[in-house]
Amino acid sequence: MSHTMKYEYYSSSSKSILGLSEDLATDWNNFTIVDRTIKILWNRNKSVARFMIDDLEVSLKPNQMVTLTYLQHVAFKESEPPLTAFTFNREFYCISDHDHEVSCNGILFFGTQDLPIITIPKEQELKFDSLYNIFVDEFRTPDKIQGDMLQMLLKRLIIIATRLAKTQLIVKKLDNDQIDVIRKFNVLVDEHYKTKRKVSDYAELLFKSPKTLSNLFGMYNQKSPQQLIQERIALEARRLLRFTDMQNQEIAYELGFNDPSHFSRFFKKMTNCSPTGFRDSNRIHA
Repeated sequence: MSHTMKYEYYSSSSKSILGLSEDLATDWNNFTIVDRTIKILWNRNKSVARFMIDDLEVSLKPNQMVTLTYLQHVAFKESEPPLTAFTFNREFYCISDHDHEVSCNGILFFGTQDLPIITIPKEQELKFDSLYNIFVDEFRTPDKIQGDMLQMLLKRLIIIATRLAKTQLIVKKLDNDQIDVIRKFNVLVDEHYKTKRKVSDYAELLFKSPKTLSNLFGMYNQKSPQQLIQERIALEARRLLRFTDMQNQEIAYELGFNDPSHFSRFFKKMTNCSPTGFRDSNRIHA
């Protein structure tokens, strides 16, 4: 079996990191920094790669990409083809600070929608492959401007991936301003779902009426803003039940419920399963 490559740029002064691995399952913990990193996973194989993100099985076809934030947990299945991954932290490139440049927040990252899986079209495969090769070349050129060069390349990758995401994941009939409102809603829900539960809370933050928001999401997909807020709470509940030892009561308070029984009812309504039942059937053995 051929040896896979792993590259890393790390600055000890700024604690910034950008890593590139040709087999994330193997290299997962081998970077200088592994906590709070964002990942772009890319299936560069000829066959489908299957893995878990939180409690969802993902099948990534050849030349598909998916983005993950540090909120998500990924687990790899045995004997699946290796996944290529770019991994970076906020210190290396902050997607919210640079959002005006790349407009990816809420589409590629920190969205409340389904996982953003994008497909690289046949006619763009060459463009992505050559960008990949330039990355590798740059990782092998340690000089004073290496960090800046790599940041520029990462920005480019995010921009071309976001363009694909906009055409593939978002309905054509929305204009850029409408897409922006949806992006911002997604990001705000990700920030405030523990304390803000009403669509009107978010409408106010976006200077829109709740009705405008609902109409916009009606055009965009079948889920209402209210559903998205509830799904975000349920997602966090499933993560906490699955990956922490917090008691149900603690989780309820952590997620902004004043009453644990209210949390249990909410969870059962969202998942058809009690919190305890969910935890027992999803025990993760470290």
